[in-house]
Formats: sequence, structure tokens, C-alpha cells
Amino acid sequence: MTKKLLPKPRNLDLSLREENLINQIHMIRGEKVMLDFDLAMLYGVETRVLKQAVKRNIKRFPKDFMYILTKQEFTNLTSQFVMSSYGGLRHLPYAFTEQGVAMLSSVLKSDKAVEVNIAIMRTFVQLRKYAFIHKEIFDRLDTLESSFESLKDLVVKLIIQEEKPKRRIGFTADVK
Repeated sequence: MTKKLLPKPRNLDLSLREENLINQIHMIRGEKVMLDFDLAMLYGVETRVLKQAVKRNIKRFPKDFMYILTKQEFTNLTSQFVMSSYGGLRHLPYAFTEQGVAMLSSVLKSDKAVEVNIAIMRTFVQLRKYAFIHKEIFDRLDTLESSFESLKDLVVKLIIQEEKPKRRIGFTADVK
């Protein structure tokens, strides 16, 4: 009896691990985005090749899918990570939102692009879950803080309230 050899499941490249991908997602203009040079590295292409593919298919990338960072945004961002001493970037990077990243895989059309896109989409989903969980926690903390404040106010009122003179119990000696 012959056994069919099943292909071994491929392990995701180390760069596609969720914790590594999370470090490549930045908050810019209030949105979670990934930068072109990070995506190019993940897809295994040069940044210029990725940008050329985007330019050839620019209709697929409206402003809510992709935009070019301003000099100020890029300066703020570079303070968060180290650029190479070779000279860094010669052009401002493209920032891709979650929808833009999804569109990139259709533009690049390779098995690697599909695999990378799936890993990135899963990471974005996890970030949304974390944000939802944290929102619930912050909402509960706000409720607890307001309850604590009202209890604190009540205790302060009780402490400040003047004590009424109490009647003494027992005999009082009138000493003259």
C-alpha cells in the first residue's frame, strides 16, 4: 500500500508573525497604516517596484486606501525608528490603510503577496479585537471612577458635617 505524501504545512516567515507585523503598523492621521518600504520588504520586492505597481494601478488606490506622507509626518515617524546612515529615503513614503494593503495583493499578483496579505489582514483583525477589549476596560474604569468620586464626596460630607453635641450619660458632679 502506498502512502500519499502530503505537503508539509509551511511555517510563516518570521517577519510575518503577528508581533512583528504589529510593530510595522503605525497610527498616522488617526488611522492604522503600513508604509511602502515595510510592505515591500514583506512582499519580497523592492520599494520602487511596489510604487511602480501602485502608480500603474492608481485608480485602485483612492485617498482612503493610500496617501503620501507629508514631510512633518515623516519627520515625526522617523523619530520613532532608526534610519540607515546610507542616506535613508529619497522620496516620502506611501502609507497604506488596511483596504490599501488588501488592494496591493491584487496588484502584485504573486503567491507571496497573497500569503503576506492574509497575515497582515489577520493582524489588523487582532488589533481591532484588542482595541474593542481595551475600550470595554476603559469604559468600566470610567464607571468605577465616577462611583468612587461619588463615594468620596459622600465621605467628605460626613466628615465635614458638624457633630451635634451629645448628651452625656451618667451623673454630672456639680463642684463648687
